[in-house]
Amino acid sequence: MAKTPDGFVSLKSLKQGPSSPRDTLALIRRIYFKTTRQTIEHDFAHAIELLKGLKTEEEREKATAFMHGISELRKEWTLKRTKPRKSRQEK
Repeated sequence: MAKTPDGFVSLKSLKQGPSSPRDTLALIRRIYFKTTRQTIEHDFAHAIELLKGLKTEEEREKATAFMHGISELRKEWTLKRTKPRKSRQEK
């Protein structure tokens, strides 16, 4: 059986759905703290889907800080990955 990478959060919760908005917020928080450079794209998509399941504006506002943090991590890690390197000839 393959070992899942650190920070991996299963999409299983999307099929079953968290039992309450409180559980959804807890899962988004967990995603924020467990995400890694290798899992950020998956975790970001997962968090977005969870956010869509929150019914009220108040519930979504509570998730804002974690969603902003996940977004910033994604932006930072994506930029580092795609940033072109200077060749030795350009120096």
